[in-house]
Amino acid sequence: MLARLQRAFTLWLVFTAAGWAAVWATRGRLGVAVAGAALCLFGYALVLAVECLLAAWANRRDPAPPATVVQWLRAWWGEVFTAPRVFNWRQPFFSNRVPDAPQGRGRRGVVFVHGFLCNRGFWTPWLERCRDEGIPFVAVNLEPVFGRIDEYVEIVEAAVRRIEAGTGLAPVLVAHSMGGLAVRAWLQGRQADGRVHRVVTIGSPHRGTFLARHARASNARQMRWGSRWIETLAAAEPPERYRRFTCLYGHCDNIVFPASTAVLPGARTVHLEGVAHVAMAFHPVVWEEVKRALRAAPSWASGEPAGGRRPAPGGLPEDRGSRFS
Repeated sequence: MLARLQRAFTLWLVFTAAGWAAVWATRGRLGVAVAGAALCLFGYALVLAVECLLAAWANRRDPAPPATVVQWLRAWWGEVFTAPRVFNWRQPFFSNRVPDAPQGRGRRGVVFVHGFLCNRGFWTPWLERCRDEGIPFVAVNLEPVFGRIDEYVEIVEAAVRRIEAGTGLAPVLVAHSMGGLAVRAWLQGRQADGRVHRVVTIGSPHRGTFLARHARASNARQMRWGSRWIETLAAAEPPERYRRFTCLYGHCDNIVFPASTAVLPGARTVHLEGVAHVAMAFHPVVWEEVKRALRAAPSWASGEPAGGRRPAPGGLPEDRGSRFS
């Protein structure tokens, strides 16, 4: 469903821009023709800029390291190039370009869980890399697109079962944005602690996000900063569960902010500098953390932390050496 919606929207943008340009060009108004077409095709850059300004304001008192103006500009510019590749190319036109490959007896696999307004096409570069390296994988489509996060539990369950059947091992779950909450809902709803090796979340609103304050979609309302749904979920979770999590977060995240809402107490935390929300998922450090999770021994069973530094109060690392640029 989402692929069809984004495909229609992308084609509408292109035809609108082309139509505007053609009409005004024939009237000899080349400046108006170019400006209008550019606004149609690149107006999203202005929206991204507003989101960055809101995030910078919300992060003023956040314990995450403050971002400089240069870092914000770099993050915004990177997102301007990354967002259309995801939302206007991969997801609408090539969501099934790389089919799932859950088979690989004795090799630990990965379940990929996307975020809000995304589908499995979001992970295409990752899926190609897993395929090339022989890592078993399954990427889900979370539907209904605007449904409640609780409704995604069965989708995650089905994906985990496929990896379990194909490899004989508990998988690593990799989740971007809202996908991290879907994984947590699955863990709690299915009491599946013994069926997951590690969880890597990327810019997930574990404590909600300020940006969802006026959201109307069911899943977006659940992601409001400090929402009742999030508080209820957190209250039901055993604290030791978070030791299996690696939370990647950033002070230039334009969707999930304040920045520290993307970390869990007791989890391994990795801070990404100068990178925005969508681009975070494709940062090279994320792949390093996933490979680290695949290699990790199941030490959580003995009560030991999943690895990395002990978190400081609030879930952020005391040693800022975990930052990457």
